[in-house]
Amino acid sequence: MTTDLFILAMDHRDSLARQVFGITGEPDAAEADRIVRGKLLVFRGLLAALDRGADPAVTGVLVDERYGADVAHRARDAGLRIAMPIEESGQDFFTLEYGGIGEHAWLDHVERFSPDYVKVLVRDNPDFDPADRTAQQQHLAVVSAALHAAHRTFLFELLVPPTDEQHDRVGHDYDARLRPHLTEQVIADFQAASVEPDIWKIEGLEDAAAANSVVAATQQGGRESVRCIVLGRDAPAERLDHWLQIAAGTQGFVGFAIGRSIWEQPLVDYLTGRIDEDGAIDTVATNYLHFVQTYRDAS
Repeated sequence: MTTDLFILAMDHRDSLARQVFGITGEPDAAEADRIVRGKLLVFRGLLAALDRGADPAVTGVLVDERYGADVAHRARDAGLRIAMPIEESGQDFFTLEYGGIGEHAWLDHVERFSPDYVKVLVRDNPDFDPADRTAQQQHLAVVSAALHAAHRTFLFELLVPPTDEQHDRVGHDYDARLRPHLTEQVIADFQAASVEPDIWKIEGLEDAAAANSVVAATQQGGRESVRCIVLGRDAPAERLDHWLQIAAGTQGFVGFAIGRSIWEQPLVDYLTGRIDEDGAIDTVATNYLHFVQTYRDAS
């Protein structure tokens, strides 16, 4: 994949229910329906962005089956690229949402929707517990092999949160001083464990040197076709703009997958009555188009 890829990420589940809809515990049928309708509203914002000039050939949506099945079908009808997660939401370490590692249930769900990209969300750090890291690597190696055998494109969202010791040592400088090197190490560890993503969804990097080094890590050992995209991490627009400008100038990055920074505030404003549906849709479209333009201006 060498063309741009601009994904609106809306696969949030547990955090969305708690933080946006104020739901504690497992949502009941009525609460789940509110979340479904909220996701449809956000998706209408993406459709509005298309009406305002976004290129459908490079526009994508990352959405879950649990609350976003209708969005996935509508995105397909609109000719957009579709990414779908397979991990269970809200877990510290990777766990499949449907079935166990040695079962076929999770892959049956993939086949049912046939997304363009199959996504996992993974948290890792070289200083995490070695046994937990090894188990996670082994599980993801099985997933990686199964997806490639099924000719599916594997999208790997990597978060490298600091340990308490790392945070105490560098504080707010973690993103600039430690995270790039730790990210490279985590990538190499997964590669050594036979985990082979086609696309790495990476936390934003503060400078070109770090971005080039991370891309080099993803492409080392004959992996020149591997690409990277930037994730949003609910960052404010000015910080995201900086991350996107760095990525756009780095060969190997091809776009972004941004979620809450685009839609969370307009959705909250709609749910609390501060704006109407049209206002929420327009704001989502405006925010999405802003980040697309930021990336393209820096390319």
